[in-house]
Amino acid sequence: MNDAIQTIMTRPSVRAFLDKPVPEETVERLLRAAMAAPSAKNSRPWAFVLIRDRAELEKLGAALPNAKMTATAPLAVAICGVLDKTLPGEAREYWIQDGAAATENFLLAVHALGLGAVWTGVHPISERIAILKETLRLPDGVEPFCLIPFGWPAGPVDAKDKWDPAAVHTDVW
Repeated sequence: MNDAIQTIMTRPSVRAFLDKPVPEETVERLLRAAMAAPSAKNSRPWAFVLIRDRAELEKLGAALPNAKMTATAPLAVAICGVLDKTLPGEAREYWIQDGAAATENFLLAVHALGLGAVWTGVHPISERIAILKETLRLPDGVEPFCLIPFGWPAGPVDAKDKWDPAAVHTDVW
């Protein structure tokens, strides 16, 4: 199996982290990987808020019911949509797919570099959106998509085998 497929097939969701810093060059590599994602018409309507401050991480962990592990992670990144970079009309909503592609790239890069992370959903839950907008002081026109706590895994975590042949249909449903 090639390295890319191996990374995809073995990526777990990591919710417990060591109290160990992640080197700055590693963080930049992760963000570069996220920004290498495809986007509609190469619009790249994303921005990334890197959260390192312990008090802010704890605050987010306490406020977000699905992201409690953020309180003990050494870092988190909020992936956001920049709405004035989106396409016009109905295509504006492609920012959500673009954010998902950037998120998946980030998660795969995290795993490929030996770190761990978990995707915690924000958009479209209005309460979660409001928490991130306020905590991160996001300007108008910047919409939080998700929050990813990440760092060195506290222990081994196995990936789940998600193969389901019943979900595959050929030619028609």
